[in-house]
Amino acid sequence: MEPPEILEVESPTIACDGGGALGHPRVFLNMGEKTQIDCPYCGRQYVLKAGAAASAGH
Repeated sequence: MEPPEILEVESPTIACDGGGALGHPRVFLNMGEKTQIDCPYCGRQYVLKAGAAASAGH
């Protein structure tokens, strides 16, 4: 199933609120070592831009 929207991001940590007036509670998503993640509420897919730094961990 295709995600409703695919967004390129420059950080592996994202805050998603669904956008617009009828969004959802803000959730923080962390890709970890992956290069993409889907929001469990709205299904938006966030893809790390080529060349962006992946999570280095702490």
